[in-house]
Amino acid sequence: MSRGPNRRTSWVWLLTAALAAAPAQAHLVTTGLGPVYDGISHFLMSFEDLLPVIALALLAGMNGPAGGRRALFVLPVAWLLGGLGGFTTGVGPLPDAVTALSALVLGGLLAADRRLSPRWVSVLAAALGLLHGWFNGTGIAAANREGLALLGVGGAVFVAVALLAALAAWLRADTTRIALRVAGSWIAAVGLLLIGWQLRG
Repeated sequence: MSRGPNRRTSWVWLLTAALAAAPAQAHLVTTGLGPVYDGISHFLMSFEDLLPVIALALLAGMNGPAGGRRALFVLPVAWLLGGLGGFTTGVGPLPDAVTALSALVLGGLLAADRRLSPRWVSVLAAALGLLHGWFNGTGIAAANREGLALLGVGGAVFVAVALLAALAAWLRADTTRIALRVAGSWIAAVGLLLIGWQLRG
């Protein structure tokens, strides 16, 4: 009997359990190491933040070094500006499901291997950063935490984009581009699951 389907089923159950165990909402993890590290850990443990950043970084890198550089500098700055706006007002302008929608859209663009100019990469990076940063800021304000956590999130975003965009720009072979496109399809699929999870109530 083949073991392939069993492994595939195990991965589906693992992904489902991970999504069920981590509510998709603006929350801040407490590490005990201070607000900056809390922000870093929040970013690394939040599917709704991490997946769109991965998708955008890979998409930007696949569109060349210029696109990668645009994403590297525009996304963290927009994230911090959005975070400051959300922290100051404490009000989320859109439903939480919009953050998962960004994973679906960016994952779909990556899977489709869309050719984008550096200008469009900047637009996507600015929109993603402002949206997710705003939700992070409102979550931090609602939890009565220090705004310095936004610096941790912004720093983590910068490092993630730098590494992933450089990797995608370096991988020129068609086979590796196919692998990145497959990753995009998985990100889009998880984004769709997150939307359903957030809208379940």
